Amino acid sequence: MDKRYEVYALADGHFYDTPDRLPDTGGAAAAQFAAARRAVPDGWHASRSGDWLNLTPLGPDGAPLPSPAQGWKIHSSATAANAERIAEIVWDYCVPRRIPFKFVPGPQLLHLRNAKYAGRDTSGKFVTVYPADEARLHEVLRELGALLAGFEGPYILTDLRWGEGPLYVRYGAFARRYVVDERGTLALAVADGEGRLVPDRRAPSFQVPEWVTLPAFLRPHLAARNTTTVGELPYRIEKALHFSNGGGVYAGTDTRDGRKVVLKEARPHAGLAADGADAVTRLEREKAALERAAGTGVVPGVRDWFLLGEHRFLVMDFLAGRPLNSFFAERHPLLTPDPDPAKVAAYTAWALRIHAAVERAVEAVHACGLVFNDLHVFNIMVAEDERSVHLIDFEAAAPAEENARQTVAHPGFFAPPDRRGPDVDRYALACLRLALFLPVTTLFVVDRGKAAHLADVVAEQFPDVPRAFLDEAVAEITRDTAGGRRVRTTPPVVPGDWPYSRDSMVKAILASATPERDDRLFPGDIAQFSDGGGLGLAHGAAGVLYALEASGAGRYDEGERWLLDHTAPPPPGTPLGLYDGLAGVALVLDRLGHRQRALDLVDAILRENWRHLASDLHGGLAGLGLVLGRLADTTGEPSLRRHAAEAADIVVRRLAEPVPATPRPRAGLLRGASGPALFLLRRHQETGEDRYLATAAAALRRDLDCCVTQQAGGGLEVDEGRRTLPYLGDGSAGIGLVLDDYLAHTDNEAFARARNGILTAATSRFYAQPGLFQGRAGMILHLARCTAPGADRERLARQIEGLGWLAMDYQGQLAFPGHQMMRLSMDLATGTAGCLLALAAACDDPRTAHLPFLPPPPAARTRGSARTEP
Repeated sequence: MDKRYEVYALADGHFYDTPDRLPDTGGAAAAQFAAARRAVPDGWHASRSGDWLNLTPLGPDGAPLPSPAQGWKIHSSATAANAERIAEIVWDYCVPRRIPFKFVPGPQLLHLRNAKYAGRDTSGKFVTVYPADEARLHEVLRELGALLAGFEGPYILTDLRWGEGPLYVRYGAFARRYVVDERGTLALAVADGEGRLVPDRRAPSFQVPEWVTLPAFLRPHLAARNTTTVGELPYRIEKALHFSNGGGVYAGTDTRDGRKVVLKEARPHAGLAADGADAVTRLEREKAALERAAGTGVVPGVRDWFLLGEHRFLVMDFLAGRPLNSFFAERHPLLTPDPDPAKVAAYTAWALRIHAAVERAVEAVHACGLVFNDLHVFNIMVAEDERSVHLIDFEAAAPAEENARQTVAHPGFFAPPDRRGPDVDRYALACLRLALFLPVTTLFVVDRGKAAHLADVVAEQFPDVPRAFLDEAVAEITRDTAGGRRVRTTPPVVPGDWPYSRDSMVKAILASATPERDDRLFPGDIAQFSDGGGLGLAHGAAGVLYALEASGAGRYDEGERWLLDHTAPPPPGTPLGLYDGLAGVALVLDRLGHRQRALDLVDAILRENWRHLASDLHGGLAGLGLVLGRLADTTGEPSLRRHAAEAADIVVRRLAEPVPATPRPRAGLLRGASGPALFLLRRHQETGEDRYLATAAAALRRDLDCCVTQQAGGGLEVDEGRRTLPYLGDGSAGIGLVLDDYLAHTDNEAFARARNGILTAATSRFYAQPGLFQGRAGMILHLARCTAPGADRERLARQIEGLGWLAMDYQGQLAFPGHQMMRLSMDLATGTAGCLLALAAACDDPRTAHLPFLPPPPAARTRGSARTEP
């Protein structure tokens, strides 16, 4: 799970949204600190940006006073108990001295900054103060530090602590400036010693840029910071297993007896749970729970409990085995096009046996008077014999007599608010019955009624699962304990019922639009809330407008006006590329007839340092070069053609360089070498130059070198080290798209074999997500245009049917969940717009419904006959 998504799932029950839009449940006084409700002082300007309230002094002309673009900034952390007072002290100190500052204006937003899975680079930062120079920095630290003496707060990992109080310092950007970083993406920047813009590093550890000298008055504080080490512990820490905002989990060895141990770290005032408990409190709860459950044989033993610096550590026995989630990729029988009935039966027997073992373990914990409260596939350790299990991570456990609600939970097993005490674990056990066969229970946080549909799918795909086993799970998941009712969902139209499914998806998309908002038009992935993300092709308005038009659904005039309004000019820091930024917006606006605005955006791109972009299709030179070439064709502007040729030359030159041994190169259509290969194939078509075709082949070989053949199903997938990927965006299916185009130009036996292996990977029975770039819709789009033998109507129809497994209802219309599946999405990359485009290619005509620059190669067939019945 990507824990970043949880905080974006709090503000809205259907869609990901920013946490500053959390509903006010306690009135205005509870929603904001008293300082945030103060009148703005004369000569000051107040503004909101994300979860910050900014206060800036004004000059005599009413404009903000000039301030440095970068320097040493001061942060203050805070707790829920003292934040109100700290904000007032900072306000009263900074306003008369005319020092700009900002702070988090309300307790909900402060809680989210310090929550368990908040970003470690922003954790703890409640106030930021911007001193004009080092002399003022020292003055503010001394004076404000004295005023805040004795106040507590979480440690700010990116900064250097000043004394024992809540103040910290870091050198970084004051103004928002941007530069293309070494990955070829736009990043916040500072100027180095020679005045060149370089990325402003924000790793969760204190670092001083090499051109900056640490002020003498900070050196004692750095020395104090470095005095705490693990060298004197009787444990050798060998590996970090996991990090969260609350601390780390480490594997190690007890040097006294050589036994393997696990050390769990807790930071005070950080890693907050829903009830406000910090990581230390939760670790104390875990220790008490493990000691209470000692002797059951289903929990790790406690070995030690100590304090290091201000951090609390719990040492536990190391448990041999593997977490339950790790078995799915290698064992699940639906990860192949044609599941072997014998393997399906064997897996069914194994899964039922594991579930029974988990039930026994939970019963043992309940017999001790405890509720586990956080049962999910990552917290179940399967022993090496694969018959017994242990439960781990008891920080949310509570005495059964408290009859409490959950405070920490995995989204796929998160009990509804009416479940308390042991019922919380029973709900999770019910979810586990379905998750062992279809691990998509995160859908239940949107709609628990989906359980009945998933149970039917399990029954069809795993015929040996007892129906009562499934029906009992559905009854537990969907029951309403308060009113005795059961949750029921009327399924929307099925995806293959074209064109009715198209019309239904379009209604859902348009119903979700919010043209009154400035940060986004259509709800989608959390990436849209990054700089400029609400505009782009992958996650923003441009992608949805493209999908509507390309799928034959028509145009959305109000949406086009929104996009035009919000690109005049685009927000500072908007990325430049095809899928992440301005190039993709320009392409769509030109396609929709707004040519001058498209040219204006391209002109803005070309004024940036675009030659330093990465080579990829997503945000780099391959995507930009394709857009420049397309606009050169539509406008006849020769300078655009020259810039496209220059981009191609840069890409060719880079591809001639050796592939670095580390880090592991990325592969695939969006971020690998297949995107540049596509660009060079189009250049070959335009110019006839063979060097482009030859370099495209070399680029494709580079990506294929990153692929492996799966033992289970025989599909060719991208090897990322910890996992393999078959997907359209970063996996092998995207490589397959470009292989198809290459093979339309010339024969290549190795490429043809690879394409066949990719076809196998694109026809598996199960994919965990529906989206275009990381899910089943991408496989549908690939099959709709694929020219390989075996890309037949039956396999395509099966994928369309499988897409329906994840179909959801939005206002009575067909919609799909986004990435991580905790909320619906309407964007192109992860959501309903991408599914719409894929289904249009499969059920209508891939010659009109396709990704930009990827129409079907000449030999591809129209797939209208792939239509399936409802």
